[in-house]
Amino acid sequence: MQKKYIEVTDRKDRIKRSFHTLTSMVGRNIHNQYRNSTLGILWTLLNPLLNMVIITIIFTTILGRNEMDGIYFPVYYLSGLAVFGLLRSSTTNALPCMVVNHDLLTKTRIQHEVFPLSNVLSALVDFCFTALALFIVMLIFIKKPGVGFHPTLLMTVVPFLPAFLAFCLGVSFILATIYIRFRDIKHIYNVVLTLWMYLTPLFYSVSYIEGHERIKMVLKLNPMYHYVTYFRQLLIGQVPSPMTHLLIYAWGLGMFGVGFLVFHFAKKKFLLYI
Repeated sequence: MQKKYIEVTDRKDRIKRSFHTLTSMVGRNIHNQYRNSTLGILWTLLNPLLNMVIITIIFTTILGRNEMDGIYFPVYYLSGLAVFGLLRSSTTNALPCMVVNHDLLTKTRIQHEVFPLSNVLSALVDFCFTALALFIVMLIFIKKPGVGFHPTLLMTVVPFLPAFLAFCLGVSFILATIYIRFRDIKHIYNVVLTLWMYLTPLFYSVSYIEGHERIKMVLKLNPMYHYVTYFRQLLIGQVPSPMTHLLIYAWGLGMFGVGFLVFHFAKKKFLLYI
């Protein structure tokens, strides 16, 4: 009985330490990201806005496209950029997290999962600022096609973000595990991210790909296609179909489950290779 009580107490203490470490690491990640910058965290707003201006000039001036799928192009692009940026930031920063935090890993008794999770939550903060930039742009272009503030935007918090964060965390678990044994994955993943970005309809629409049904099918096998499309439907006031809900949660929970299992069974040997 006493042994069981000690085990329960020890588990509670580890959870408390893990939670404290998690909150501290999220704050540290955000601080380190902008500590040498004059404008600091304002770059979280400015960076997506500047990217939007450049892409908008190219597509509206040179290619003559003012809207995509009935949405004014700046809002269309920035909404996709916000979603893909959350994936990019969370997974890229989580990739070396076990190696970077080697000292904490060896000197404190906390859950190993805290390290990838802290990077996903830090990326979520960046996503909130990018969403703020998106809303500012929507206010500026409020009278343009497909631009408006609808009650469906509340569905971004639930059910959209839980499914998408689960997906990002699953990918982060896998990358963090691979990086410990194979450091070159960092460079390979940068190439994969570039390809992934072009396979995701950020600045183009799948509906414009005429006569290439196989290409459309391949694009729709990309999980990011469904997350980006889901978010854009919320922006224009549409409630996504039950099938779309099923898809984003199937990808999210499926990737989280695979990633967690890979990470869980490999973490016992982490210290041997760090």
